[in-house]
Amino acid sequence: MLEKVLTIQNRLGIHARPAQLLVETTSQFDSDVFLEKDGLEINAKSIMGVLMLAAIQGSQINLRINGADEEDAFLALKQLFDNKFFED
Repeated sequence: MLEKVLTIQNRLGIHARPAQLLVETTSQFDSDVFLEKDGLEINAKSIMGVLMLAAIQGSQINLRINGADEEDAFLALKQLFDNKFFED
């Protein structure tokens, strides 16, 4: 199991388009992926769950990945976060 903290860096935070990118990315992997912010933990393969986080710029997101391809899933998600969801 991998557990990391990532920071939302894009100016508009996680709105519909970044949420869709996040769900599309996590859905490519067999591993279970969970995001947690302010005590709310959601399945990262659920767009409604991702939107419920209401993550704004600067939010700290706890990422938990468990499965055979967890390393690959983490690298793909880290790239999304580091590239500001290709927005800025």
